[in-house]
Amino acid sequence: MEMMLKPETFFYSLISVLLGIVAYFLRQLHTDFKRVEKDLNEVKATINLIKAEFKGIIDVMNQKVEFLEKQWNALDLQRANDTQ
Repeated sequence: MEMMLKPETFFYSLISVLLGIVAYFLRQLHTDFKRVEKDLNEVKATINLIKAEFKGIIDVMNQKVEFLEKQWNALDLQRANDTQ
């Protein structure tokens, strides 16, 4: 019995293989997008943490500046009272 390869069978097999390859790459792409999304969320969390730290540092610096200004004003008043 002779086995002949029909053109339809060849093309159907080729299309199946090509669709399998496309599905594989789509799955890889989907995995990469999930990884990028995870990394992006980590970056956002880190940025929010850095912003909070800078805000705290700025608040402490402003408190120190206000304290030094009060001390300076007190010294100016004391010198003014001493010279009178």
